Amino acid sequence: MKFFKELPKSIYYSSILRIKSIKGLTKNKKQLPVIVSMTSIIQRLSTLDIVIKGLLYQDVLPEKIVLWLHKDLKSKIPKRLKNLEGKFFEIRYSSLDCPHLKLVESLKAFPTKTIITSDDDFIYIDNHLNNLYEEHLKYPNCVIANKTTQIKFDENNNYKPFVDWRSKEKHNHNNILLPLGAWGVLYPPNSMPEKVYDEDLFFKLAPKADDLWFKAMTLIKNTISIEVENKPKEPIPVIGSQKVSLKQENVKNNKNEIQWEALSNHFKLKEILLKNE
Repeated sequence: MKFFKELPKSIYYSSILRIKSIKGLTKNKKQLPVIVSMTSIIQRLSTLDIVIKGLLYQDVLPEKIVLWLHKDLKSKIPKRLKNLEGKFFEIRYSSLDCPHLKLVESLKAFPTKTIITSDDDFIYIDNHLNNLYEEHLKYPNCVIANKTTQIKFDENNNYKPFVDWRSKEKHNHNNILLPLGAWGVLYPPNSMPEKVYDEDLFFKLAPKADDLWFKAMTLIKNTISIEVENKPKEPIPVIGSQKVSLKQENVKNNKNEIQWEALSNHFKLKEILLKNE
């Protein structure tokens, strides 16, 4: 049912964005001192130009959008996407082939910059970037998310199933908020430890769950996560881009629970979370 509600919006905005020029999208707009970082897979390259233009369609502009791709995709870039490269958008390549690529390489490349992550299968037509940045100005040392879930425990201090994390309850601290990457997340400089780059470890503990890996890293660093007060409209899925989805794989097969338990056990995250209750 949700698919059919989203379909007209997706078709409409995809059509509008496809005919917009970069000059028309970026002229006379305020530029924020942030890097938008993202990654993608070969199945989504044909529609990725729509996502990039959607980010530039907003009221404000980032300093630059950086798309990180596995090096094997260098010869497979569609013309529509290649033609967007310039002042506001660039493609970089890495030996990594995992969802963590959307952030870890930008953390290395821009260590002093504020970085906002974006997914590759949504049109962000609302003020996603400005919402995050305005909240960042109020809480400059916090991770800022447009949408979060809440890590929850049962009466025996065991983690509740992920399905129970979707609703949020009143709480005394923000460590239990889990930022959702699909809506956009802002990371200030030095919000995570050097361990965030440990490829062997994130492939071992959370190979399909970059959001969980980054949450674990912020917990280790004792960096608070906050949800914006003025939540933007829900991002619009790009039709045809979600045939291959980590979310479906992780949720249907309970892989989120498995990967979070692995992270929690390795880094003793439960102790960090419960000591603040």
